[in-house]
Amino acid sequence: MNKIYKKALVIAVCLSSVGFTLNSCKDAIDIEQPGLLDDATLFTSVSNLNDYLVGSVYANMDTNNDIYFSAVFTDEVKPGAGSGGQEYEIHRYFIDPTTGLTTGIWAQHYLVINRVNRLIAGAAKVTPAASEVAQYNSIIAQARAIRAFCYLQLETFFAQDMKDPNGLGVLLLKDVPVIDVKLPRSKNQDVYDFINADLDYARGILAYNAPAGRFYVDKGFVNAVTARFNLYRGNTTLAKQYAQDVISNAGLTLTAASAYPTMWNDTARGEIIFALNRLATGNGSSIGTRWNTNSSSITGNPMWALGRNLFNIINTTPGDVRRTVYVDPSSIIDPNYLTSTSPRDTDQLVVDKYPGKTSAATRNDLKVFRLSEMYFILAECETAASNFTGAAALIQQVRAKRYNSGTAPLPVYASSTAAYADILKERRVDLALEGHRYIDLKRLATAAGVTMDRNQTDDVVTVTNLPNNSYKYTLPIPVQEINLNPQVQQNPGY
Repeated sequence: MNKIYKKALVIAVCLSSVGFTLNSCKDAIDIEQPGLLDDATLFTSVSNLNDYLVGSVYANMDTNNDIYFSAVFTDEVKPGAGSGGQEYEIHRYFIDPTTGLTTGIWAQHYLVINRVNRLIAGAAKVTPAASEVAQYNSIIAQARAIRAFCYLQLETFFAQDMKDPNGLGVLLLKDVPVIDVKLPRSKNQDVYDFINADLDYARGILAYNAPAGRFYVDKGFVNAVTARFNLYRGNTTLAKQYAQDVISNAGLTLTAASAYPTMWNDTARGEIIFALNRLATGNGSSIGTRWNTNSSSITGNPMWALGRNLFNIINTTPGDVRRTVYVDPSSIIDPNYLTSTSPRDTDQLVVDKYPGKTSAATRNDLKVFRLSEMYFILAECETAASNFTGAAALIQQVRAKRYNSGTAPLPVYASSTAAYADILKERRVDLALEGHRYIDLKRLATAAGVTMDRNQTDDVVTVTNLPNNSYKYTLPIPVQEINLNPQVQQNPGY
Protein backbone atom coordinates (compact mmCIF):
# COMPACT_ATOMS: atom_id res chain seq x y z
CA MET A 1 0.00 0.00 0.00
CA ASN A 2 2.99 2.35 0.10
CA LYS A 3 2.30 3.48 -3.44
CA ILE A 4 -1.11 4.68 -2.36
CA TYR A 5 0.45 7.10 0.09
CA LYS A 6 2.34 8.72 -2.77
CA LYS A 7 -0.76 9.50 -4.75
CA ALA A 8 -2.87 12.61 -4.45
CA LEU A 9 -5.79 12.15 -2.10
CA VAL A 10 -8.56 11.77 -4.68
CA ILE A 11 -6.63 9.17 -6.63
CA ALA A 12 -5.59 7.39 -3.44
CA VAL A 13 -9.23 7.08 -2.46
CA CYS A 14 -10.18 5.94 -5.94
CA LEU A 15 -7.52 3.23 -6.06
CA SER A 16 -8.77 1.64 -2.86
CA SER A 17 -10.47 -1.74 -3.01
CA VAL A 18 -13.86 -2.18 -4.66
CA GLY A 19 -14.60 -5.24 -2.58
CA PHE A 20 -15.00 -3.64 0.82
CA THR A 21 -17.45 -1.16 2.33
CA LEU A 22 -15.31 1.62 3.79
CA ASN A 23 -16.58 4.16 6.28
CA SER A 24 -13.97 6.89 6.24
CA CYS A 25 -11.38 8.33 3.93
CA LYS A 26 -8.75 6.98 6.32
CA ASP A 27 -9.93 3.45 5.62
CA ALA A 28 -9.51 4.02 1.93
CA ILE A 29 -5.79 4.63 2.16
CA ASP A 30 -4.67 2.86 5.33
CA ILE A 31 -6.14 -0.66 5.36
CA GLU A 32 -4.16 -3.63 4.09
CA GLN A 33 -6.55 -5.65 1.98
CA PRO A 34 -5.39 -9.15 1.03
CA GLY A 35 -7.43 -11.18 -1.42
CA LEU A 36 -9.08 -8.18 -3.08
CA LEU A 37 -11.88 -8.67 -5.57
CA ASP A 38 -11.39 -6.94 -8.89
CA ASP A 39 -14.24 -5.37 -10.84
CA ALA A 40 -14.55 -8.25 -13.28
CA THR A 41 -15.06 -10.69 -10.41
CA LEU A 42 -17.36 -8.45 -8.40
CA PHE A 43 -19.81 -7.21 -11.03
CA THR A 44 -21.34 -10.27 -12.65
CA SER A 45 -25.09 -9.87 -12.18
CA VAL A 46 -27.84 -7.40 -11.38
CA SER A 47 -27.93 -8.86 -7.89
CA ASN A 48 -24.23 -8.06 -7.45
CA LEU A 49 -24.80 -4.52 -8.68
CA ASN A 50 -27.59 -4.00 -6.19
CA ASP A 51 -25.52 -5.40 -3.33
CA TYR A 52 -22.70 -3.03 -4.24
CA LEU A 53 -25.08 -0.07 -4.50
CA VAL A 54 -26.41 -0.73 -1.01
CA GLY A 55 -23.23 -1.95 0.67
CA SER A 56 -20.64 0.31 -0.89
CA VAL A 57 -22.39 3.40 -2.31
CA TYR A 58 -25.20 4.10 0.15
CA ALA A 59 -23.11 2.79 3.05
CA ASN A 60 -20.41 5.37 2.35
CA MET A 61 -22.65 8.39 1.91
CA ASP A 62 -22.02 10.67 4.87
CA THR A 63 -22.66 14.35 5.55
CA ASN A 64 -21.49 14.26 9.17
CA ASN A 65 -18.33 16.27 8.48
CA ASP A 66 -20.31 18.78 6.40
CA ILE A 67 -22.80 19.31 9.24
CA TYR A 68 -20.16 19.52 11.95
CA PHE A 69 -17.87 21.92 10.12
CA SER A 70 -20.73 24.24 9.22
CA ALA A 71 -21.94 24.36 12.82
CA VAL A 72 -18.57 24.87 14.49
CA PHE A 73 -17.26 27.40 11.98
CA THR A 74 -20.36 29.60 12.05
CA ASP A 75 -22.73 30.80 14.78
CA GLU A 76 -24.68 27.60 15.43
CA VAL A 77 -22.75 26.30 18.43
CA LYS A 78 -20.48 27.41 21.24
CA PRO A 79 -18.01 25.42 23.38
CA GLY A 80 -19.78 23.18 25.86
CA ALA A 81 -18.95 22.57 29.49
CA GLY A 82 -17.50 19.15 28.66
CA SER A 83 -15.29 20.40 25.85
CA GLY A 84 -11.66 19.39 25.75
CA GLY A 85 -10.82 22.07 23.19
CA GLN A 86 -11.52 19.96 20.10
CA GLU A 87 -11.92 21.96 16.88
CA TYR A 88 -11.50 25.27 18.72
CA GLU A 89 -9.18 26.34 15.91
CA ILE A 90 -12.01 25.88 13.41
CA HIS A 91 -14.40 27.79 15.68
CA ARG A 92 -11.84 30.62 15.56
CA TYR A 93 -11.52 30.43 11.76
CA PHE A 94 -8.07 28.86 11.67
CA ILE A 95 -8.35 26.62 8.64
CA ASP A 96 -5.71 25.76 6.08
CA PRO A 97 -4.97 23.01 3.53
CA THR A 98 -3.92 20.62 6.34
CA THR A 99 -7.17 20.91 8.35
CA GLY A 100 -8.39 17.35 8.84
CA LEU A 101 -12.11 18.11 8.96
CA THR A 102 -12.14 19.94 5.63
CA THR A 103 -9.98 17.22 4.09
CA GLY A 104 -12.54 14.72 5.33
CA ILE A 105 -15.33 16.52 3.46
CA TRP A 106 -13.30 16.38 0.25
CA ALA A 107 -12.27 12.74 0.61
CA GLN A 108 -15.64 11.38 1.75
CA HIS A 109 -17.53 12.66 -1.26
CA TYR A 110 -14.85 11.55 -3.69
CA LEU A 111 -14.91 8.12 -2.09
CA VAL A 112 -18.61 7.82 -2.96
CA ILE A 113 -18.04 9.23 -6.45
CA ASN A 114 -15.42 6.53 -6.99
CA ARG A 115 -17.85 3.85 -5.83
CA VAL A 116 -20.43 5.11 -8.31
CA ASN A 117 -17.91 5.23 -11.14
CA ARG A 118 -16.91 1.64 -10.44
CA LEU A 119 -20.53 0.54 -10.29
CA ILE A 120 -21.35 2.16 -13.63
CA ALA A 121 -18.26 0.68 -15.26
CA GLY A 122 -19.13 -2.75 -13.91
CA ALA A 123 -22.77 -2.44 -14.95
CA ALA A 124 -21.72 -1.89 -18.56
CA LYS A 125 -20.51 -5.51 -18.62
CA VAL A 126 -23.70 -6.96 -17.15
CA THR A 127 -26.61 -7.86 -19.43
CA PRO A 128 -29.83 -7.98 -17.41
CA ALA A 129 -32.55 -10.50 -18.10
CA ALA A 130 -35.85 -9.08 -19.30
CA SER A 131 -37.26 -9.38 -15.80
CA GLU A 132 -34.28 -7.46 -14.39
CA VAL A 133 -34.17 -4.47 -16.75
CA ALA A 134 -36.22 -2.19 -14.49
CA GLN A 135 -34.08 -2.99 -11.46
CA TYR A 136 -30.89 -2.58 -13.49
CA ASN A 137 -31.97 0.85 -14.74
CA SER A 138 -33.00 1.89 -11.24
CA ILE A 139 -29.61 0.91 -9.81
CA ILE A 140 -27.80 3.07 -12.36
CA ALA A 141 -30.24 5.95 -11.86
CA GLN A 142 -29.85 5.91 -8.07
CA ALA A 143 -26.08 5.79 -8.36
CA ARG A 144 -25.91 8.67 -10.80
CA ALA A 145 -28.21 10.81 -8.65
CA ILE A 146 -25.95 10.14 -5.66
CA ARG A 147 -22.90 11.11 -7.71
CA ALA A 148 -24.61 14.38 -8.67
CA PHE A 149 -25.31 15.09 -4.99
CA CYS A 150 -21.68 14.45 -4.05
CA TYR A 151 -20.46 16.84 -6.73
CA LEU A 152 -22.93 19.44 -5.48
CA GLN A 153 -21.53 19.09 -1.96
CA LEU A 154 -17.99 19.46 -3.23
CA GLU A 155 -18.87 22.53 -5.27
CA THR A 156 -20.71 23.99 -2.27
CA PHE A 157 -17.63 23.88 -0.07
CA PHE A 158 -14.73 24.21 -2.51
CA ALA A 159 -15.89 26.38 -5.44
CA GLN A 160 -15.18 30.05 -4.85
CA ASP A 161 -18.20 31.39 -6.76
CA MET A 162 -20.86 28.92 -7.83
CA LYS A 163 -22.63 31.62 -9.84
CA ASP A 164 -19.62 32.04 -12.13
CA PRO A 165 -19.78 29.32 -14.81
CA ASN A 166 -16.16 29.98 -15.71
CA GLY A 167 -14.94 29.92 -12.12
CA LEU A 168 -12.85 27.07 -10.75
CA GLY A 169 -14.83 24.08 -9.64
CA VAL A 170 -13.56 20.77 -8.30
CA LEU A 171 -11.81 17.79 -9.85
CA LEU A 172 -14.18 16.14 -12.30
CA LEU A 173 -13.74 12.40 -12.03
CA LYS A 174 -15.98 10.81 -14.66
CA ASP A 175 -14.52 7.31 -14.73
CA VAL A 176 -12.37 4.93 -12.72
CA PRO A 177 -8.92 6.56 -12.89
CA VAL A 178 -5.66 5.01 -13.95
CA ILE A 179 -2.94 4.90 -11.34
CA ASP A 180 -0.88 7.87 -12.55
CA VAL A 181 -3.65 10.27 -13.55
CA LYS A 182 -3.32 13.89 -12.40
CA LEU A 183 -6.47 15.92 -12.86
CA PRO A 184 -6.77 19.72 -12.97
CA ARG A 185 -9.76 21.48 -11.48
CA SER A 186 -12.61 21.85 -13.94
CA LYS A 187 -14.64 24.96 -14.63
CA ASN A 188 -17.90 25.15 -12.73
CA GLN A 189 -19.85 24.80 -15.95
CA ASP A 190 -18.12 21.54 -16.81
CA VAL A 191 -19.02 20.16 -13.39
CA TYR A 192 -22.56 21.48 -13.76
CA ASP A 193 -22.99 19.82 -17.14
CA PHE A 194 -21.95 16.53 -15.57
CA ILE A 195 -24.32 17.02 -12.62
CA ASN A 196 -27.20 17.85 -14.94
CA ALA A 197 -26.55 14.81 -17.11
CA ASP A 198 -26.70 12.57 -14.04
CA LEU A 199 -29.85 14.23 -12.72
CA ASP A 200 -31.62 14.17 -16.09
CA TYR A 201 -30.86 10.47 -16.47
CA ALA A 202 -32.08 9.64 -12.97
CA ARG A 203 -35.20 11.77 -13.36
CA GLY A 204 -36.14 9.84 -16.48
CA ILE A 205 -35.95 6.50 -14.67
CA LEU A 206 -37.08 7.04 -11.09
CA ALA A 207 -40.53 7.76 -9.71
CA TYR A 208 -41.63 9.51 -6.54
CA ASN A 209 -42.02 7.48 -3.34
CA ALA A 210 -39.20 4.99 -3.40
CA PRO A 211 -40.42 1.62 -2.11
CA ALA A 212 -37.94 1.77 0.75
CA GLY A 213 -39.00 5.28 1.73
CA ARG A 214 -36.69 8.04 2.81
CA PHE A 215 -33.49 5.99 2.87
CA TYR A 216 -33.27 5.37 -0.87
CA VAL A 217 -33.06 7.71 -3.81
CA ASP A 218 -36.27 8.43 -5.68
CA LYS A 219 -37.48 11.25 -7.88
CA GLY A 220 -38.00 13.39 -4.78
CA PHE A 221 -34.29 13.19 -4.02
CA VAL A 222 -33.40 13.92 -7.64
CA ASN A 223 -35.58 17.01 -7.81
CA ALA A 224 -34.52 18.23 -4.36
CA VAL A 225 -30.88 18.04 -5.47
CA THR A 226 -31.83 19.87 -8.66
CA ALA A 227 -33.64 22.62 -6.76
CA ARG A 228 -30.78 23.21 -4.33
CA PHE A 229 -28.18 23.00 -7.09
CA ASN A 230 -29.93 25.61 -9.24
CA LEU A 231 -30.52 27.93 -6.28
CA TYR A 232 -26.84 27.88 -5.41
CA ARG A 233 -25.74 28.60 -8.97
CA GLY A 234 -28.26 31.40 -9.37
CA ASN A 235 -30.80 29.83 -11.72
CA THR A 236 -33.93 30.72 -9.77
CA THR A 237 -36.26 29.69 -12.59
CA LEU A 238 -35.17 26.06 -12.43
CA ALA A 239 -34.79 26.15 -8.65
CA LYS A 240 -38.43 27.23 -8.36
CA GLN A 241 -39.62 24.64 -10.88
CA TYR A 242 -38.04 21.68 -9.12
CA ALA A 243 -38.73 22.80 -5.55
CA GLN A 244 -42.39 23.18 -6.47
CA ASP A 245 -42.34 19.77 -8.13
CA VAL A 246 -41.16 18.19 -4.90
CA ILE A 247 -43.78 20.00 -2.83
CA SER A 248 -46.54 19.01 -5.23
CA ASN A 249 -45.58 15.41 -5.93
CA ALA A 250 -43.47 13.93 -3.13
CA GLY A 251 -46.52 12.97 -1.09
CA LEU A 252 -45.20 14.83 1.96
CA THR A 253 -46.48 17.73 4.02
CA LEU A 254 -44.74 20.05 6.42
CA THR A 255 -44.51 18.37 9.81
CA ALA A 256 -46.81 19.89 12.41
CA ALA A 257 -45.47 20.92 15.81
CA SER A 258 -47.17 17.99 17.55
CA ALA A 259 -45.26 15.49 15.40
CA TYR A 260 -42.03 17.45 15.00
CA PRO A 261 -40.14 15.63 17.79
CA THR A 262 -40.80 12.23 16.23
CA MET A 263 -38.98 13.28 13.09
CA TRP A 264 -35.85 13.97 15.12
CA ASN A 265 -35.92 10.84 17.28
CA ASP A 266 -36.40 8.81 14.07
CA THR A 267 -39.71 7.23 15.04
CA ALA A 268 -41.52 8.84 12.09
CA ARG A 269 -40.60 10.08 8.62
CA GLY A 270 -42.37 13.39 8.85
CA GLU A 271 -41.36 15.74 6.04
CA ILE A 272 -38.04 14.06 5.33
CA ILE A 273 -37.39 13.68 1.61
CA PHE A 274 -34.14 11.76 2.05
CA ALA A 275 -32.04 10.71 5.03
CA LEU A 276 -28.97 8.58 5.62
CA ASN A 277 -30.01 5.64 7.74
CA ARG A 278 -28.16 5.11 11.00
CA LEU A 279 -29.28 1.93 12.74
CA ALA A 280 -28.83 1.58 16.48
CA THR A 281 -25.94 -0.77 15.70
CA GLY A 282 -24.20 -0.84 12.37
CA ASN A 283 -22.13 1.19 9.94
CA GLY A 284 -22.21 4.93 9.61
CA SER A 285 -21.08 7.83 11.74
CA SER A 286 -22.92 9.03 14.85
CA ILE A 287 -23.94 12.67 14.57
CA GLY A 288 -24.86 12.92 18.26
CA THR A 289 -21.27 12.43 19.41
CA ARG A 290 -20.33 15.68 17.71
CA TRP A 291 -22.24 17.62 20.35
CA ASN A 292 -22.41 15.31 23.39
CA THR A 293 -20.08 12.49 24.34
CA ASN A 294 -22.65 10.12 25.83
CA SER A 295 -26.20 11.46 25.60
CA SER A 296 -27.99 14.70 24.84
CA SER A 297 -28.39 15.76 28.46
CA ILE A 298 -26.42 17.80 30.94
CA THR A 299 -24.84 14.59 32.23
CA GLY A 300 -23.83 13.48 28.73
CA ASN A 301 -20.64 15.58 28.72
CA PRO A 302 -21.72 18.31 26.27
CA MET A 303 -18.80 19.28 24.02
CA TRP A 304 -20.71 21.87 21.98
CA ALA A 305 -23.79 23.78 23.12
CA LEU A 306 -26.30 25.68 21.02
CA GLY A 307 -25.10 29.15 20.07
CA ARG A 308 -26.62 31.79 22.37
CA ASN A 309 -28.13 34.01 19.70
CA LEU A 310 -29.71 31.05 17.94
CA PHE A 311 -31.20 30.03 21.28
CA ASN A 312 -32.43 33.58 21.86
CA ILE A 313 -34.42 33.48 18.62
CA ILE A 314 -36.28 30.27 19.43
CA ASN A 315 -36.59 31.12 23.13
CA THR A 316 -38.39 34.42 22.52
CA THR A 317 -40.90 33.02 20.02
CA PRO A 318 -43.92 31.77 22.03
CA GLY A 319 -45.05 28.28 21.13
CA ASP A 320 -42.17 27.44 18.79
CA VAL A 321 -41.66 23.67 19.08
CA ARG A 322 -38.04 24.01 18.01
CA ARG A 323 -37.26 25.45 21.43
CA THR A 324 -38.09 22.15 23.12
CA VAL A 325 -36.69 19.96 20.33
CA TYR A 326 -33.32 21.67 19.99
CA VAL A 327 -32.50 22.23 23.66
CA ASP A 328 -32.64 19.46 26.25
CA PRO A 329 -34.77 20.06 29.39
CA SER A 330 -31.74 19.37 31.58
CA SER A 331 -29.99 22.46 30.20
CA ILE A 332 -28.85 25.18 32.58
CA ILE A 333 -30.11 28.50 31.26
CA ASP A 334 -28.47 31.54 32.78
CA PRO A 335 -30.56 34.73 32.47
CA ASN A 336 -27.43 36.67 33.42
CA TYR A 337 -25.19 34.98 30.86
CA LEU A 338 -23.84 38.31 29.58
CA THR A 339 -22.33 39.15 32.97
CA SER A 340 -21.31 35.62 33.96
CA THR A 341 -17.60 35.10 34.57
CA SER A 342 -17.87 31.61 33.04
CA PRO A 343 -20.86 31.42 30.69
CA ARG A 344 -19.61 28.11 29.30
CA ASP A 345 -20.42 26.59 32.70
CA THR A 346 -23.38 28.71 33.83
CA ASP A 347 -25.21 28.79 30.50
CA GLN A 348 -25.30 25.21 29.23
CA LEU A 349 -27.65 24.95 26.25
CA VAL A 350 -27.46 21.22 25.60
CA VAL A 351 -28.06 20.26 21.96
CA ASP A 352 -30.98 17.84 21.71
CA LYS A 353 -31.85 18.01 18.02
CA TYR A 354 -30.18 14.60 17.60
CA PRO A 355 -31.31 12.71 20.72
CA GLY A 356 -30.47 9.30 19.29
CA LYS A 357 -32.56 6.17 18.99
CA THR A 358 -33.76 3.72 21.59
CA SER A 359 -30.64 2.05 23.05
CA ALA A 360 -28.40 4.24 20.88
CA ALA A 361 -28.21 7.69 22.44
CA THR A 362 -25.89 9.30 19.90
CA ARG A 363 -27.14 7.76 16.65
CA ASN A 364 -29.65 9.56 14.46
CA ASP A 365 -30.39 9.46 10.77
CA LEU A 366 -28.73 12.30 8.88
CA LYS A 367 -31.45 14.43 7.33
CA VAL A 368 -30.19 15.42 3.89
CA PHE A 369 -33.35 16.93 2.37
CA ARG A 370 -36.52 18.10 4.12
CA LEU A 371 -39.64 19.68 2.69
CA SER A 372 -39.11 22.96 4.56
CA GLU A 373 -35.98 23.59 2.50
CA MET A 374 -38.08 23.46 -0.66
CA TYR A 375 -40.34 26.18 0.78
CA PHE A 376 -37.30 28.29 1.58
CA ILE A 377 -35.99 27.83 -1.95
CA LEU A 378 -39.33 29.00 -3.33
CA ALA A 379 -39.25 32.01 -1.01
CA GLU A 380 -35.82 33.01 -2.30
CA CYS A 381 -36.98 32.61 -5.87
CA GLU A 382 -40.04 34.79 -5.25
CA THR A 383 -37.82 37.40 -3.61
CA ALA A 384 -35.53 37.41 -6.64
CA ALA A 385 -38.64 38.09 -8.74
CA SER A 386 -39.70 40.92 -6.36
CA ASN A 387 -42.78 38.97 -5.28
CA PHE A 388 -42.38 39.84 -1.61
CA THR A 389 -45.95 38.90 -0.72
CA GLY A 390 -45.46 35.42 -2.15
CA ALA A 391 -42.16 35.01 -0.31
CA ALA A 392 -43.76 36.06 2.98
CA ALA A 393 -46.59 33.57 2.57
CA LEU A 394 -44.13 30.73 2.06
CA ILE A 395 -42.17 31.61 5.19
CA GLN A 396 -45.40 31.87 7.16
CA GLN A 397 -46.42 28.37 6.07
CA VAL A 398 -43.31 26.89 7.63
CA ARG A 399 -43.58 28.92 10.82
CA ALA A 400 -47.23 28.04 11.24
CA LYS A 401 -46.34 24.35 11.29
CA ARG A 402 -43.72 24.89 13.99
CA TYR A 403 -45.99 26.63 16.50
CA ASN A 404 -47.58 24.61 19.31
CA SER A 405 -49.75 27.55 20.23
CA GLY A 406 -50.55 30.97 18.89
CA THR A 407 -50.53 32.07 15.27
CA ALA A 408 -47.54 32.72 13.09
CA PRO A 409 -47.90 36.30 11.84
CA LEU A 410 -47.60 36.97 8.13
CA PRO A 411 -44.29 38.76 7.54
CA VAL A 412 -44.29 41.97 5.54
CA TYR A 413 -41.26 42.64 3.36
CA ALA A 414 -40.73 46.13 2.00
CA SER A 415 -37.59 45.24 0.06
CA SER A 416 -35.51 42.34 -1.15
CA THR A 417 -33.04 43.05 1.66
CA ALA A 418 -35.75 42.60 4.28
CA ALA A 419 -37.06 39.47 2.58
CA TYR A 420 -33.66 37.85 2.28
CA ALA A 421 -32.90 38.70 5.92
CA ASP A 422 -36.06 36.99 7.14
CA ILE A 423 -35.55 33.97 4.88
CA LEU A 424 -31.99 33.65 6.14
CA LYS A 425 -33.26 33.90 9.72
CA GLU A 426 -35.83 31.14 9.17
CA ARG A 427 -33.28 28.92 7.44
CA ARG A 428 -30.96 29.51 10.39
CA VAL A 429 -33.60 28.24 12.80
CA ASP A 430 -35.33 25.47 10.91
CA LEU A 431 -32.22 24.01 9.24
CA ALA A 432 -29.97 24.46 12.27
CA LEU A 433 -27.24 21.82 12.66
CA GLU A 434 -28.08 20.28 9.30
CA GLY A 435 -25.10 21.61 7.35
CA HIS A 436 -26.61 24.72 5.71
CA ARG A 437 -25.43 27.72 7.70
CA TYR A 438 -21.93 28.02 6.19
CA ILE A 439 -23.13 28.20 2.59
CA ASP A 440 -26.18 30.28 3.56
CA LEU A 441 -24.00 33.02 5.03
CA LYS A 442 -21.79 32.92 1.96
CA ARG A 443 -24.78 33.11 -0.39
CA LEU A 444 -27.19 35.42 1.39
CA ALA A 445 -25.60 37.49 4.16
CA THR A 446 -24.59 40.40 1.94
CA ALA A 447 -27.92 40.48 0.08
CA ALA A 448 -29.71 40.31 3.45
CA GLY A 449 -27.64 43.11 4.97
CA VAL A 450 -26.50 40.92 7.88
CA THR A 451 -23.39 39.07 9.00
CA MET A 452 -22.53 36.01 11.02
CA ASP A 453 -24.21 36.43 14.40
CA ARG A 454 -22.26 35.02 17.32
CA ASN A 455 -23.00 36.13 20.83
CA GLN A 456 -20.12 37.58 22.82
CA THR A 457 -20.32 34.51 25.10
CA ASP A 458 -19.94 31.99 22.28
CA ASP A 459 -16.29 31.31 23.05
CA VAL A 460 -13.91 31.40 25.98
CA VAL A 461 -11.86 34.06 24.18
CA THR A 462 -12.95 37.34 22.60
CA VAL A 463 -15.65 36.56 20.05
CA THR A 464 -15.50 37.77 16.47
CA ASN A 465 -17.80 37.30 13.49
CA LEU A 466 -16.24 36.39 10.16
CA PRO A 467 -16.80 39.28 7.72
CA ASN A 468 -19.02 38.74 4.72
CA ASN A 469 -17.16 37.75 1.56
CA SER A 470 -14.17 36.42 3.49
CA TYR A 471 -12.10 33.98 1.44
CA LYS A 472 -12.67 31.52 4.29
CA TYR A 473 -16.22 31.01 3.07
CA THR A 474 -14.55 28.73 0.54
CA LEU A 475 -12.57 25.77 1.89
CA PRO A 476 -8.96 25.07 0.91
CA ILE A 477 -8.09 22.23 -1.42
CA PRO A 478 -6.37 19.60 0.78
CA VAL A 479 -2.60 19.71 0.88
CA GLN A 480 -2.36 16.14 -0.42
CA GLU A 481 -3.86 17.24 -3.72
CA ILE A 482 -1.77 20.38 -4.01
CA ASN A 483 1.57 18.73 -3.18
CA LEU A 484 1.17 15.62 -5.31
CA ASN A 485 -0.83 17.00 -8.20
CA PRO A 486 0.77 20.17 -9.61
CA GLN A 487 -2.22 20.73 -11.91
CA VAL A 488 -4.53 21.49 -8.96
CA GLN A 489 -4.88 25.20 -8.23
CA GLN A 490 -5.39 26.26 -4.62
CA ASN A 491 -8.24 28.56 -3.64
CA PRO A 492 -7.30 32.21 -2.98
CA GLY A 493 -6.03 33.09 0.48
CA TYR A 494 -4.57 29.71 1.42
